[in-house]
Amino acid sequence: MACTREFIDFICDTLSPLGEVRSRKMMGDYIIYVNGKCVITACDNICYVKKLPCIAELMAGAETGHPYEGAKEAYILDFSDKDKVLKVVNAL
Repeated sequence: MACTREFIDFICDTLSPLGEVRSRKMMGDYIIYVNGKCVITACDNICYVKKLPCIAELMAGAETGHPYEGAKEAYILDFSDKDKVLKVVNAL
């Protein structure tokens, strides 16, 4: 199942306090950019962020998964906690 446009709009609206946010459709799923930097891969209405040291503490205990077959394991970013989402994306 591909991402819905409503889901992508919600993600972009949530991230808008951080600056310029745009999305790019790629094979049914999306890449989300903030201030020109790729920060989120959105697949099946789930947001994935790379497992990087700069967010390891913020994402401790977060669920992980693979955005698509063959992809590296990534953190799943839970948008129910807007403050945490903004901190994580800002750190990226």
